This record gives sequence, C-alpha cells and structure tokens, in this order.
Amino acid sequence: MTPTPNPHYTRDYFKKWNYADRGLDRFSMYWFARRYYAALVRRFAPEGGELLELGCGLGHLLGLLQEDFQCTGIDLIDYSIEQTQQNAPLAQARQMDVGEITDAFSPEQFNAVVALHLVEHLPDPQQTIRDVHSLLKPGGLFLYATPQPEYTLRRFKDHDTDAIGKDKTHINVHPPQQWRLWSEENGFEVIRQFGDGLWDVPYLPLVPKSAQFGLFGLPALVQVLTQSMVVPLSQGVNQIVITRKI
Repeated sequence: MTPTPNPHYTRDYFKKWNYADRGLDRFSMYWFARRYYAALVRRFAPEGGELLELGCGLGHLLGLLQEDFQCTGIDLIDYSIEQTQQNAPLAQARQMDVGEITDAFSPEQFNAVVALHLVEHLPDPQQTIRDVHSLLKPGGLFLYATPQPEYTLRRFKDHDTDAIGKDKTHINVHPPQQWRLWSEENGFEVIRQFGDGLWDVPYLPLVPKSAQFGLFGLPALVQVLTQSMVVPLSQGVNQIVITRKI
C-alpha cells in the first residue's frame, strides 16, 4: 500500500536540514555511524532471524546487516525505497507508513527492530513502541536513536537552528527519561541508554569549528572505533536506546 503523500517526506528531504550538512562518503561521520549501529545490532539481537528497520532511509544499515539477518526496510519516501534496493539488494524494501506495521507483519515475526532517528518524527511514538513490542519475538531487540534535547552544551546553541531544532519534522523530541518510561511501560527492558557525542559544533565563540569538532568529537570517535557505549547521555546530541522485549 502506497502511503498518503506528506509534503515533507519526498526525495527532497535528503537535501534538507541535517542531511544537507552531512557527508555520506566513505569515512564520513554517517559512514562510521552506520557501522557502529550494525555492530550494536549484531551484539544485542538474537542471532539470525528477521530484522525490520523502520525508516530505512538510504538503506546503508540494511546493506551491512543483510547477510546476518533476513532484512526488511520500510519508509514513506519512494526515493528511500529505490536507494535501499540499490544499497541492500538482499533486503526487502516496502514503501509504507509506520502506522501500518501491525497490519503488514505478523505478531512475533522479528528478532530485531531498528529505528534510527524515526520516533521523533511520529505523531504517536508511544503507540509505535507498543506496535514494535507486538512484532518482536520474546527477547527480541528494539534499538532506536533519537535527539537528546537536554544535552549539556545545548545551552550554547540557538535551539531553532541547531541539529535538533532546525529539522521542522521533529515533532516529538523528548528527554531520556520519557523514552525510558515509554519503553518500560510497554514491555521492554532498557539494557543501555547513552549518548552519541558532541558533534554539533560550534559551541564556543572564537574557537575554529574544526578545532571544536576535534575536541568535542573525540569521545564519540573513541566510542565508535572501540564499539563501546561510554558517552554519557548528558554528552550526546542524540541518545541511543537499546531495549529487549520482556
């Protein structure tokens, strides 16, 4: 079923807001991040089985996981489906709304569900968490990433133009305790909840942006290269939440 068009979610979305400032080439921040998320999925998901990515974007994460899991990606944007078919040829890619997942898939079908920077775009993210719970097998992984609006250095930013506020499709941005509460209330154990680093430079006047990126971005780089989870929630522009279905 083709979803109802949304004026924000067209192929032009990938030329706006954070995507406009983000390099996608090899060894870019985006490139490293997808490999980091893939490593987390492999570590925490039950081995093998089916994996669903909500909001699969350009399909690069599924491309990294397509030989480890039977992968399916969904997205509202036709361009995303085209790109996912190219970047993850072994995965299924379906154009649909997240609100349709319980009709499109079977209860307890998946070993893992991933949603990277999706939940903040949804009108009812708590309902989506419930729906994900119904689609997961017992012990299944739900891993999601979303903005952290209370991170320490955000007080130095203009909240309307920083990485969180400038994307006008961010309609449900909440602090970490809210996401933890919704996860736990809907049948998940929160295994890890941590930050992804202070990469939205500059934070300080006069200091060159490149110098600030090297300084503030170092903990995030260490975390990614070591595949660890050491960045505190207070030090992440985004939060990463790793949960397991009870």
